[in-house]
Amino acid sequence: MTHLLELLPVDPANPLAIIPALEEALTGQRTLLPVPANDPARTNLLRNTLKPGAPVDDDIALVVATSGSTGTPKGALLTPANLIASADATHQALGGAGQWLLAMPAAYIAGIQVLVRSMVAGVEPAFVDLSRGFSVAEFAARATELARTGERTYTALTPMQLAKATSTLQGIDALRTFDAVLVGGAATNPRLLDSARKLRINAVTTYGSSETSGGCVYDGRPIAGARVKVSGGRIHLGGPMVARGYRNLDSPDLADGWFRTSDAGSLHSGHLTVLGRVDHVIDSGGLKLHPEVLENALLRIDGVTAACVVGKQDARLGERICAAYTGSASVPDILDALAEAEDAGEIAHWQVPKELKVVPALPQLGPGKVDRAAVRELF
Repeated sequence: MTHLLELLPVDPANPLAIIPALEEALTGQRTLLPVPANDPARTNLLRNTLKPGAPVDDDIALVVATSGSTGTPKGALLTPANLIASADATHQALGGAGQWLLAMPAAYIAGIQVLVRSMVAGVEPAFVDLSRGFSVAEFAARATELARTGERTYTALTPMQLAKATSTLQGIDALRTFDAVLVGGAATNPRLLDSARKLRINAVTTYGSSETSGGCVYDGRPIAGARVKVSGGRIHLGGPMVARGYRNLDSPDLADGWFRTSDAGSLHSGHLTVLGRVDHVIDSGGLKLHPEVLENALLRIDGVTAACVVGKQDARLGERICAAYTGSASVPDILDALAEAEDAGEIAHWQVPKELKVVPALPQLGPGKVDRAAVRELF
């Protein structure tokens, strides 16, 4: 049996409008492709690549697009069992079902899962209108309303949203009301996490993707049912939340219940450390750098709020290391701080960027994801 894949536009001003359709998808009646109603360019891209209107197996609930950070987006085929297994495991990891505040775009897996978790818990989530960006004042108002229920409360944010919310007393007070704040979509500034802990905010880092129905590793440890292994230095994720496959694409990266990620990592006593994307490695003068290593060093410097390290083609080195950042720190401040990190053995001399550039904001692909190709064009 087959369904026809249906386009599901998601309005950031009213994301709860898709809940009836989502309920039908989770009960096997429809197969949906969520797209952002306010982003016609991405909608057209997904329409052209994932072919709504064409047949799809009727045991698929959602086709959820990847961010497309390395090229054409792929569509992960998620069954009702995938989505519900992820939601159940999340509640188990956090201490029980509760009320959710949706503050991420519901056309992407992180936002979709907030809706699914709410449906599994039998509650209607609160939401923040994202049509004009993330408003800390509105986030705080919705958090206060949820806190009055007296039940457990949760939300999910990108690192950028967490940074914005912790920059105001209103946001800090709101974040403290949640039993847990999931943070994912991109690597989180370690200084931001340290600040959150000192402010008594329970920030839980998550690792996962559309292919795993959202985050399946919390604070470095797999949630119930999820499996993690590192083979050849590359992270593999398994479990009941792993997608059936890709739309119109056979790939060895998603087969036999395992997702072979593009990330390098290490496992020690069951704890996963993500080192960075394999396809982001910079080869400079024959030496290889995971840019995330240098990005973490930059993010620990006072006055740096975000950073992206890329390799730019270079006739002598092969690739020269370049870094763009946001914040109040000057280039000399950063070079001084990196020299101290070098003296402390935290980075090597060759890893110091050959070019540094401060920018008003780093270009974005999806929620919290930096567009590295666009950053490369800055140099």
